[in-house]
Amino acid sequence: MSLIELSHRIVEGMITYPGIPAPVMGVHLSREASRDLYAEGTEFFIGTITMAANTGTYLDSPNHRFADGADLSGLPLEKLADLDGVVVKGVDLPGDLDVAGKAVLFHTGWDANWGTDAYFTGHPHLTAETSAALVAGGAALVGIDSFNIDATPPKGERPAHTTLLGAGIPIVEHLTNLGALPASGFRFHAAPPLVAGMGTFPVRAYAVV
Repeated sequence: MSLIELSHRIVEGMITYPGIPAPVMGVHLSREASRDLYAEGTEFFIGTITMAANTGTYLDSPNHRFADGADLSGLPLEKLADLDGVVVKGVDLPGDLDVAGKAVLFHTGWDANWGTDAYFTGHPHLTAETSAALVAGGAALVGIDSFNIDATPPKGERPAHTTLLGAGIPIVEHLTNLGALPASGFRFHAAPPLVAGMGTFPVRAYAVV
């Protein structure tokens, strides 16, 4: 058994999406200050982080797109963890691929541009037709290692988000390292915290091979 990391590391100042603020790290209780609160030789550190929910590798719940959709706290674990996974090379879904109940991960290789300006423009994305096929096939979750699962023109439509989240299928964006996975035969995990009222949140996505 191997564990394969599929998430980007979150660091202060990183830009996930232009216009969305970068995370800011802080200190609530320093080790030095904690020494006055505990017995000699005992110290603790409590940090703080201020960040947008769409930071790093994150999961979209239906509430991200639809006001009445399930938020993070409304998603059952069965949609987020221990899912049978398949990897699709590129953004075209093979017509004979069985996606029922599976995490379908699109490996575009775009994560090679992470941390550069090139990551934000011209990225691969799913079409409305592919998204509809995923819904019709009964996919449990859909992920991509690209900047967005949709094209991102100003004021553009977002058919992949609309179709998948409208069908209750969570989306994981900004995955990485999908090339380390086999085409099938692995279990996928991407569970966010159980936060009520939140539509998106970073995840520690990984696969068990």
